[in-house]
Amino acid sequence: MQIGPYSLSPPVFLAPMAGVSDQPFRQLCRRLGAGLAVSEMVSADPRLWDSRKTRLRRDHAGEVEPRSVQILGADPRAMAEAARFNADQGAQLIDLNMGCPARKVCGAQAGSALLRDEALVGRILEAVVAAVTIPVTLKIRTGWDRTHRNGVAIARIAEQAGIQALAVHGRTRACGYSGDVDYAGIRAIKQAVAIPVIANGDIDRPAKARWVLDFTGADAVMIGRGAQGRPWIFREIAHFLATGEPLPPPAPADISAWVAVHLQSLYAFYGARAGVRIARKHLAWYSQPWPDSAAFRARVNLVETHREQLRLARDFFERLVDKELLAA
Repeated sequence: MQIGPYSLSPPVFLAPMAGVSDQPFRQLCRRLGAGLAVSEMVSADPRLWDSRKTRLRRDHAGEVEPRSVQILGADPRAMAEAARFNADQGAQLIDLNMGCPARKVCGAQAGSALLRDEALVGRILEAVVAAVTIPVTLKIRTGWDRTHRNGVAIARIAEQAGIQALAVHGRTRACGYSGDVDYAGIRAIKQAVAIPVIANGDIDRPAKARWVLDFTGADAVMIGRGAQGRPWIFREIAHFLATGEPLPPPAPADISAWVAVHLQSLYAFYGARAGVRIARKHLAWYSQPWPDSAAFRARVNLVETHREQLRLARDFFERLVDKELLAA
């Protein structure tokens, strides 16, 4: 799939997720097969740009190109200025958030709340595209609620404004993250425009990714919650799309190594103390499918030092390796 000068392969991308798709996680997902990893959303409010949180969200040091930064806001001028600022800071793609369903975001008339005002959407898109020389992409939902599904209209506005790719979560804002995904809605959007369309929503296994691509005609899939605790899903999907054959499940030894790399990256990026706190949710996701995971989480969540957290994580996954060897 092509966005501007960038050929993205495989067509399996990491979705922007606040509190999840930070630099350490993006780097791990790219290492494990993601063709693109979009940053956590960055506010268009310049008063927040010098905060530690925003500086970390804008940190793309050492990442595989292209570096995609998602911005959030509701004012065309502010969004244009935020796009210029992030481009100057090294962003190679600007992604616009018009899909977040969070109450706090929508209460500020940003995210998926913008879908209720098509004229404002057009002004924002035109302002941002005119403000930068790098490609601009857009993430949306299929509409505000079941009676206001205007994803096709928004997609046409985006294409007319010069948006170069469109990611679509197949639910309305009112749906949040529950209920069935409207893949037919994604297909209708794909059929309405010529720009690349990326399908998003409940894609959690290789066969599902293949089906979604075939059913919707989308150019790529985007994985969000399906990558939490399973960043190797990208290589599994990429392999299945290329060969039609599933990869065998990753060995516990490989999972142990990937988890250790992730934890050490978190400690280096955030500092040991903050890294330990942030790592807890990832360890919960990583351990959840395995026996004794509840007992492991109870222990590891009490740990305050990065050395002890890393030791407990290694012990947990090394026991899985030992059990695998005994079973063999």
